[in-house]
Amino acid sequence: MSDKKLYAIYDDDYVLLESAKHLVSKGIHIRDVFSPFPIHGIDPVIGLKRTRIAITAFIYGMIGVSLALTGMWYFMVQDWPMNIGGKPNFSLIDNIPAFVPVTFEFGVLCAAHGMSFTYLLRNWTLPGFKARNPYPSTTDNRFVMEIHPSDSGMTAEEIKAALNETYVLQIDEK
Repeated sequence: MSDKKLYAIYDDDYVLLESAKHLVSKGIHIRDVFSPFPIHGIDPVIGLKRTRIAITAFIYGMIGVSLALTGMWYFMVQDWPMNIGGKPNFSLIDNIPAFVPVTFEFGVLCAAHGMSFTYLLRNWTLPGFKARNPYPSTTDNRFVMEIHPSDSGMTAEEIKAALNETYVLQIDEK
């Protein structure tokens, strides 16, 4: 088997999804799909596992909550205690109800920014990184499937024949 790549280009997301189901039923492994927007239902068809971004969101959120509580304890209790409304700040526990909104918001802020950075880093899409999109038109109006014949144990001609059974616009071999 060679290191060839086949790219099947479609003009509709539903057609690509149905074509992917057809190809997978024939034993063809689809390596990746490029599209201008998420195609709902494509992940289980091409065998993508569920992401762990929710776990990172929880971790970043807990880091934000810890930083917020530690910061408010230090600023309001330890470093510069203030008597607000006749209530002195002698401990964090006594003042925790006043700190809940800020703690929540800081947790959400850290989770959102942490997830964004993790997503960009994990997908190698940070500024300055080289893009891995084989067809620039997939950011506009085309849907592309990337198939490596060596993944399926088939020849490129067999895969092309299976692709021609679908409503493919164009098949490129690189």
